[in-house]
Amino acid sequence: MSDDDASRTDAHTAFLRLLHAQRVWDTELPGFDPATAPDAPVPLFHAWFAEAVAAGQPEPHTMALATVDAYGHPDVRTLMLHDADERGWRFATHATSAKGHQLAAHPHAALTFYWPVQGRSVRVRGPVALGSAEESRADLHARSTGALASGLVGRQSEVLDDLGELARASDAAWRRAQDEPGAEVASWRRYVVQAQEVEFFQGDARRRHVRLRYRRRGAGWVRELLWP
Repeated sequence: MSDDDASRTDAHTAFLRLLHAQRVWDTELPGFDPATAPDAPVPLFHAWFAEAVAAGQPEPHTMALATVDAYGHPDVRTLMLHDADERGWRFATHATSAKGHQLAAHPHAALTFYWPVQGRSVRVRGPVALGSAEESRADLHARSTGALASGLVGRQSEVLDDLGELARASDAAWRRAQDEPGAEVASWRRYVVQAQEVEFFQGDARRRHVRLRYRRRGAGWVRELLWP
């Protein structure tokens, strides 16, 4: 074995040792009685979100968004939730971004929220609808100056030649966002995941996890427990 191979082997062994040493839910977790769950998923999501905030969960509004590309290959990234109500779970991005192109071609998505402070996760699946121009405009300007500046930079998912180019574009966008708080971003779109399935997962230290799934049926929902 060469020195390089030995070094890689040692590094991988160290990684595995560190990986396997990590604890899972090394804390007291809340209980969850699915018999007390509401008839629809949104009220339960609102309640769990509020409890995650109260428990000190960092950035509980972040979520993973999964889409598929033109070849049917999965893609996933982390972004922020902008709203959740009876119509669905909302987020926003550039229509010209990778996820924007993917949603235009295949308008279905899945979301995952993970709140490890409480050992909880929520999964959402369903078709994706595009919000109106008015909704997209309101979404852009309801957020911070930094969010508007980021939108004004644009070019999301394009190849970047160097970080200096990004710094210059970002500085210019911040100045414009401060000078023109009503500036428009033509590519900005609001999307809504119209849930067909929503699953609530409550972890248990003894691995007796509780999984409650809501499935859309007509105008209502079917609730069912799943084996962990």
